[in-house]
Amino acid sequence: MRKALWGWLALSGVVMALDIYSKHLVQQALLYGEQRPVTSFFNLVLFHNEGAAFSFLAGAGGWQRIFFSAIALVAAVIIVDLLRKHAEQKVFSLGLALILGGALGNLYDRVSLGYVVDFLFFHYETFYWPAFNVADSAIVGGVMLLLWDSLGKAKA
Repeated sequence: MRKALWGWLALSGVVMALDIYSKHLVQQALLYGEQRPVTSFFNLVLFHNEGAAFSFLAGAGGWQRIFFSAIALVAAVIIVDLLRKHAEQKVFSLGLALILGGALGNLYDRVSLGYVVDFLFFHYETFYWPAFNVADSAIVGGVMLLLWDSLGKAKA
């Protein structure tokens, strides 16, 4: 079990490292607000998000940085405990590891920069999806795996 736990924690570390590195590359290549088209529906951009998902509470005056950082730290402790207890449950643990890596990647930004760097921007004609990053993608993927795992258990 201990070996499995370290594997999941290593995966979280890889997700966090990929997130931080990708944000570093974008910050070196783009100016704030700049958009670089990649396809007709996808741009690389450089945005700073001081809030949470979809810029929730972005203009709240600064207290949200501490609030969202505290939530990420509490979530990380809970996730590590769940991984320790359930490391042999592959889908469940994979979901948790992705969420942990994403949460820590965004926490790193929030603590070191005061905001989260977002750079992936999808759009179609007048529709656009808010910019996001590798950490956000890992969190969403992890949540989807947790839902899939729980639905599979509900049928059993």
